[in-house]
Parts: sequence; C-alpha cells; structure tokens
Amino acid sequence: MVILEDIQKTYQIGKVSYQVLKGIDLEVEQGEFLVIMGTSGSGKTTLLNIIGLLDKPTSGRYFLEGEEVSKFDSKKLAYIRNRKLGFIFQAFHLVPWATALENVLLPLLYRPEGFSKDDEKRAISLLERLGLGERIHAKPKELSGGQQQRVAIARALITNPKLLLADEPTGNLDSASSKEVMNIFKELNAEGLTIIMVTHDPEIAKNGKRIKIIADGIFVDEKQV
Repeated sequence: MVILEDIQKTYQIGKVSYQVLKGIDLEVEQGEFLVIMGTSGSGKTTLLNIIGLLDKPTSGRYFLEGEEVSKFDSKKLAYIRNRKLGFIFQAFHLVPWATALENVLLPLLYRPEGFSKDDEKRAISLLERLGLGERIHAKPKELSGGQQQRVAIARALITNPKLLLADEPTGNLDSASSKEVMNIFKELNAEGLTIIMVTHDPEIAKNGKRIKIIADGIFVDEKQV
C-alpha cells in the first residue's frame, strides 16, 4: 500500500538548513498495523505528515497504492487525502460549535456532492459503534477527552479510508481512555484497515503488529509484536 524510497526532508529557516528526515525507506502492506516510535524531534511526525500528504518530501519517491503521489499537485493530493486517508491527532481538532454528528460529517462537506441521508445514517452508526449513540447531539465541551477522541475516530472513518494515520492519538488521554482507543484501533485493523500510528510511548506501541524505531531522521531498529 505504501512504498517510500529514500525520503528526505529539509526545512530552510532563514539561512539555516535543518534536515529532519535523512533517507527513509519503508514498505507497508495492506492490513498492517505499523507503529513508528521515537522521541520528540526524531522526525516521526514529519514522516507521518508526508505519508498523509500534508507535507512534501524534499527528495525521494512516495507510492500510495501504486501511484507516485510525490509528483502530484496540491489539488490532486487534496482529492486523494479526502478519499483514501483518515487522520487522527493528539489534539482532537473538533469544531467546538458543532455537534458530534456534525463533526463526523465534516470531511464530506469538502466533496462536491456533499453528504447524503445514507452518509448521515452511517455517521450515526459509527458513533453508536464507538459507544456514543446517546451523545450524537453533544458539543465537544460536553464530552470527555476519551469521548472526543472517539468522535475524531468516527470522523476519520466516515470517508471509508484505505489508510488510517494516527499521530500520538492517546497523548491527551488518561490510561483507561487510551486503552479503549487502542482496542478500537485493533478491532479496525482486524477488519482489514491499514493503520500507521506514531507514538513515543512503548506501552502504546505494543498495540501494533510491527514497530519501527526512528531517531535523528532515520530508522534504527524494527520489532515484530
């Protein structure tokens, strides 16, 4: 599903160049649950942003389902992001004035066709599956951190993504909520969804099937779970 070849990323800050990624090679098969683990500043979030088409590599090639997406323009990248990728972040990024249901439907508003009654039914079904059936009309401030992250998961799933990307998804959660979220991830993966998750937490990393350790912009180790 994902092939990265010698991915490098350099940021220019004034006259200073800062190389974050120094030659990343990676293959992710369909149905994998890959965890990329590293400390702050290791390059893991930059790498996830490149895989998620939120950032472009300075050099190297990126293939997603056989297409070399590293060559695509911003319009085509946005199209692929909206149809093939789902995103979950440490900060839930929910719209504060919108209900849980409205937040889940939000990605569909970026499509020319908008969303249908069937989409709304599916959004409700996703929220019910995630234990929020009685909270679909609640605003984010009326939900706990764990509930807000479950809304974010439903929002990531509403587009039927091929690949789910998660950046420190339990970083703002207590241990009980973290466990609930990881159980959801494992269920989704068991159903065939490909997941790439970034974390600095070794305990959270153990929920994946394969762990790659990144340090100073390169992979330094790999473990099977």
